Formats: sequence, structure tokens, C-alpha cells
Amino acid sequence: QVQLVESGGGLVQAGGSLRLSCEPSKRARTVYVMGWFRRAPGKEREFVAAVDWSGGITTYSDSVKGRFTISRDNAKSTMYLEMNSLNPEDTAVYYCAGRSQPTLQTLDESGPYDYWGQGTQVTVSS
Repeated sequence: QVQLVESGGGLVQAGGSLRLSCEPSKRARTVYVMGWFRRAPGKEREFVAAVDWSGGITTYSDSVKGRFTISRDNAKSTMYLEMNSLNPEDTAVYYCAGRSQPTLQTLDESGPYDYWGQGTQVTVSS
């Protein structure tokens, strides 16, 4: 079973930046589409961003578009989420997710993702 491991979370002031990373614990199986979701206190888990295998197709939620950038380095089997202009509403646990199939449909829905990380806390202070 492929597990995903996130890193890079922490505490940052409003307006600051953080970079999250995600990599599979096992490299025996290809993780095609990869994405980020987040769950803020008292709220449902929501989609943040996703990237296809090549890194050429990306999609973002409206709330982070223009501030966050998703990318991946397949040579390192690592996906990144560069987060800029952070605000307190970005405070959440961020989860890395991956798909075992290369389908690009419904990238913003959590159901089709097969692999998940344990989450990393991002806290933005005002």
C-alpha cells in the first residue's frame, strides 16, 4: 500500500509563505494525478490544487488561485505546494492525495484519490 508523506507545514504570519512537500513512502507504484486538500477547524475537507503526471496540467480552487502553485518533480517523486500571501483563512490541516490511474476527471473531488497522507498543519497568524 502506497502511503504519502507530507512535510513543510508550520506557523507563519499573514502575508508570509510556506512550501509543502509530498512524496510516496514506497516508489514501487506510480502515482499519477496528485493533489492537495485541506480541512480547516469545524469545516469540511476542501480541494486546494491538483497536478497531472507531466506537471503540465494544473487546477486550483478559486480561494487559492493566484497565490498557490502546485508542481511536481518526478525524478524526486515529490510534489510541492508553494503558498504565498497566506492569510488566516488558509489555516488548516493540508493533505496530500494521489491517484493510481491517470484520469483527469473530477480532480477536485476526493473520492477518486486512492492514496492519502496523514496531513500537515498550516497555521497563519494575523
